[in-house]
Amino acid sequence: MPSLNDIRSTFLNYFEKQGHQIVPSSPLVPRNDPTLMFTNSGMVQFKNLFTGIETRDYKRATTSQKCVRAGGKHNDLDNVGYTARHHTFFEMLGNFSFGDYFKDDAIPFAWELITKEFDIPKDKLYTTVYHTDDEAFEIWKKVGVPEDRIIRIATSDNFWQMGPTGPCGPCTEIFYDHGDHIWGGPPGSPEEDGDRFIEIWNVVFMQNEQFEDGSMKALDMQSIDTGMGLERIGALLQGSHDNYDTDLMKSLIEASAHATSVDPYGDQNVHHRVIADHLRSTSFLIADGVMPSNDGRGYVLRRIMRRAMRHAHLLGAKDPVMHRLVPALVSKMGAAYPELGQAQSLIEETLKLEETRFKQTLDRGLKLLDDEVSGLSEDAALPGEAAFKLYDTYGFPLDLTQDALRERGLSVDTDGFDTAMAEQKAKARAAWAGSGEAADSTIWFDIADQHGTTDFLGYDTETAEGQITALVADGAQVDKADGKVQIVLNQTPFYAESGGQVGDSGVIKTETGSARVTDTKKAAGVFIHIAEVTEGHLQAGQGAQLTVDHARRTAIRANHSATHLLHEALRNALGDHVAQRGSLNADDRLRFDFSHTKALTLDELRQVEDEVNTYIRQNSAVETRIMTPDDARAIGAQALFGEKYGDEVRVVSMGRAKTGKGLDGQTYSLELCGGTHVRQTGDIGAFVTLGDSASSAGVRRIEALTGADAMRYLSEQDHRLAQTALQLKAQTADVPERVKALLDERKALQNEVAQLRRELAMAGGSGDGNAAESKEINGVKFVAQVLSGVSGRDLPALIDEHKARIESGAVLLIADADGKAAVAAGVTKDLTDTVKAPDLVRAAVAELGGKGGGGRPDLAQGGAKSVDNAEAAIKAAEAVLGA
Repeated sequence: MPSLNDIRSTFLNYFEKQGHQIVPSSPLVPRNDPTLMFTNSGMVQFKNLFTGIETRDYKRATTSQKCVRAGGKHNDLDNVGYTARHHTFFEMLGNFSFGDYFKDDAIPFAWELITKEFDIPKDKLYTTVYHTDDEAFEIWKKVGVPEDRIIRIATSDNFWQMGPTGPCGPCTEIFYDHGDHIWGGPPGSPEEDGDRFIEIWNVVFMQNEQFEDGSMKALDMQSIDTGMGLERIGALLQGSHDNYDTDLMKSLIEASAHATSVDPYGDQNVHHRVIADHLRSTSFLIADGVMPSNDGRGYVLRRIMRRAMRHAHLLGAKDPVMHRLVPALVSKMGAAYPELGQAQSLIEETLKLEETRFKQTLDRGLKLLDDEVSGLSEDAALPGEAAFKLYDTYGFPLDLTQDALRERGLSVDTDGFDTAMAEQKAKARAAWAGSGEAADSTIWFDIADQHGTTDFLGYDTETAEGQITALVADGAQVDKADGKVQIVLNQTPFYAESGGQVGDSGVIKTETGSARVTDTKKAAGVFIHIAEVTEGHLQAGQGAQLTVDHARRTAIRANHSATHLLHEALRNALGDHVAQRGSLNADDRLRFDFSHTKALTLDELRQVEDEVNTYIRQNSAVETRIMTPDDARAIGAQALFGEKYGDEVRVVSMGRAKTGKGLDGQTYSLELCGGTHVRQTGDIGAFVTLGDSASSAGVRRIEALTGADAMRYLSEQDHRLAQTALQLKAQTADVPERVKALLDERKALQNEVAQLRRELAMAGGSGDGNAAESKEINGVKFVAQVLSGVSGRDLPALIDEHKARIESGAVLLIADADGKAAVAAGVTKDLTDTVKAPDLVRAAVAELGGKGGGGRPDLAQGGAKSVDNAEAAIKAAEAVLGA
């Protein structure tokens, strides 16, 4: 009996022999279809090949595509566990032709694989064709299918469309007859909804293009798109009518039974089935970068996780179970999907965290549900307000409450739930409007209410497709924009400014125009792309190609990651008191403010710089985990200044140290951070500080460069040093010593010049004919002199020399210092009780056009714009003495 792994390999290998390229599964988060919450079919990753937007180096492809149907238009969540073939996660086997082969090859490929490779009896198979597709009908006859087993279908079941317009075409399907012991009729019959005849393969002949007026024309490039569910064909080949009886699902069910000590195939089998299915979807979603949250894809993931956890609770599990089942899943599917094994530790940690938190509130929530239900009449529905309280207070999604009540034969008043939800949103909007934010900011709440919040894809990609949910110009929503505009999308790879990291820039393109995004911000859960339309126009509702400026994002990531290393290096160099007090992570530099009371020495700066570069060269992986803030801090994670943290946080770790932080005690840097980062520390390239300065009281600031900017700066510094060495006629290594010698020489010469100036001034040789003669005013000797070629800082020394010479008296000196007047006055100590130096300075300065002046009673200084009125200034000082 072939395993699901065998079946997958047989399928892919068969089509590889037929000239198909085996293409890996694309991620579960679509990058090229903004209308889908999750990848839900094999053709999603090839959509642009079918439409001709994109070309690749192959025209035939085959895949085993991982798919999720648990949210949006395609939601099988409610049925999972209760039916034989519903899953939240499944694999879709497919073969594709992009303008290469068509019906004449596609049908024989399908028939040969089904009847020869898989050895399914021909007499058990039926096929369907679109009622007007005579060509497909004749080909089925040619391969050997009897006419009475080829059924013409006139409905959309056998006609595929990508949308109201665009590529489309008829389908042909293959059905397996499980036998008359199972109720049901063939496709197209009144009993077709029964389980006897099961579709196992669908082939789409993408041959037409449909237009808005309903008309069609043949496509220039006619293509093939097929799909066959691995679980469904696996059950058939393993002799079962139930997908949960396959080897893979049995192994997961038995792992659940072992973890809970509950019989896997007894009365509680449905709980094991839910857990087995949901284990796959949650694990693959986490591996593809989706994390549990309260909106968007993260909310759907959380719903799936909590639904499984509730079923584990119903099995009597007292401790978290889901994370213990991950190894069983990886052992069965890790070879086909390596990303599952690579993310195993992240999956286990995320599941354990979520289940631990959920179990803490599950009992209380279920007790509230029991209390509410106990008062209901037999046919009454649970009030919507009660269901909303379970959601809002205890984190119970509505579908989880519905699932719990279904087992009791009860329902929920969903209209009342929606009303309660609307009331909460109204309160949140009112709170925002009253928080001091700009009045028009409430528009973002309105947009979030109308269209939902924005899913961020940018941790894993810099390109994607999104759908424009709103355009805002001049503070109001518009349907069309051709100038400056703020763009909101349902999903985006553009990072919105937060946590010190600047917002992304890039390009948004639609069928009708193109816009240059200059910045990205966030409000009320929506990402606001600040842009200007550079070509054509944009329209609300359009699909859009989104491209982040790669070079700029790369530089921003490097600077952000370097900030984390810098933080830790500063703590090691200066002490544990160092804590972040602000940051800027831009594309051209980083800035980091931290608590510290004094300037860093050159040796400290060099130590910090060397340590950061050591961990850059280590080139260790940069890893992200989801944890509660308390758990993160318990293992040593640093919180970033100014950030508000919710119930869960992203914890970024980088660098390996002999003694460090983290669960293993060997993580160098561990911080709570929602920004984007390099994959390896070596991606930072290099790190160089530009210096240390004061930011505010008790806060220092370091600015630095990384990568190419750092190397360019160092190169420029080397060039300047070489130029300096050339001018000094010295080797570069000798420049510091040579410069010190020159500075010492310069200082000695300056002192010598100052001394000569003082001597010349004392000798009366200032050059203006004013000798330093004293006169007596009101019994006080007074010396006044106007000097040139003497600086203001030389005046106090001259004052002292004059006072020593006259022994008792007052001195006033006015110097022409580079076109401005410097004034100084001195009084010998025996006269300071009656004569004050500041009074003399202020009187003189006033005549020179200045203000103020002051100092000690025996020495004061002041200044003015010019010495032109020096004689009047001297007279004013004399008047002070004569008073």
